[in-house]
Amino acid sequence: MKRLLLGIAAVAGLVLASSQAWSADKLLNASYDVGRELFVDINKAFIAKHPGVTVDQSHAGTSAQARAIAEGLGADVVTFNQVTDVDFLVKKGLVSADWQKDFPDNASPFYSLPSFLVRAGNPKHIKDWNDLVRDDVQVIFPNPKTSGNARYTYLAATAYAKEAFKGDDAKVKEFITKLFNNVPIFDTGGRAATTTFVQREIGDVLITFESETRGIRKEYGDDKFEQVTPSVSLLAEFPVAIVDKVADEHGSRDLAKTYLDFLYTPDGQEIAAGNGLRVRDATVAAKHKADFPDVRLLTVENVFGGWDRVQKEHFAAGGLLDQAYGSR
Repeated sequence: MKRLLLGIAAVAGLVLASSQAWSADKLLNASYDVGRELFVDINKAFIAKHPGVTVDQSHAGTSAQARAIAEGLGADVVTFNQVTDVDFLVKKGLVSADWQKDFPDNASPFYSLPSFLVRAGNPKHIKDWNDLVRDDVQVIFPNPKTSGNARYTYLAATAYAKEAFKGDDAKVKEFITKLFNNVPIFDTGGRAATTTFVQREIGDVLITFESETRGIRKEYGDDKFEQVTPSVSLLAEFPVAIVDKVADEHGSRDLAKTYLDFLYTPDGQEIAAGNGLRVRDATVAAKHKADFPDVRLLTVENVFGGWDRVQKEHFAAGGLLDQAYGSR
């Protein structure tokens, strides 16, 4: 319920933001769909340190957010979950080409990974990716055409299949097709998928960022849901960037940089860790080490040859994702 109410509040806040004049002490952060709780906490802490500042939020699948910004959404900063969506804004002339050099760690202050959430007792005994293609399992995750969250799920499942089938492309494609066939509803974003699984009680397993599975379990209790960490997953970095064209028009560049810098401070990192994200700060990460299971993380670079190649081979029109997704 808290997650649903935050979604409604985010839409209301965006409408209000779009109706007010912009100024140098005001920001709009366009962010990923399941980041609502994180940025409620981040913005509260940031504003406490910078009285008089206003930070408004927009939340949706980051591919949809990127398109909205290209069509006129006045976001000063983006806090996305997929590099390709920032690169889309680069191609539109809205973000500088060297945006990953503007902040540490390739402009990714924290990271996560696709993980599983099952119902209490794990009645279907789901342990790893291979369990998700069984005929008796229904899987919930959003549409990878609109959700960066789901694209990581697709890539993580593909990476698993590449290892399991020793690079046999036909078997990998068959595995991904079976996985898609087991999804009864493709919601447009990660939060809608959470609602489908948690509140509508559809499906046996939800695949989403580990931060979201942790948040759901914390909110609803271990007597309702359990987290399952697969044997292998994919590093999901959360890139941030100033939308240069917008920030310059609003006169908000300095504030935008200060805001994104805050994500790297010990206070910002502590808030991120408390919201289930794995962080870069060594001291904060060590403090929360027990909260995060060990998992072998693959990378887009090592498995797929980098984001440019992924975009061309998997996400472009007619690419491997389109082939597996079909006309669903």
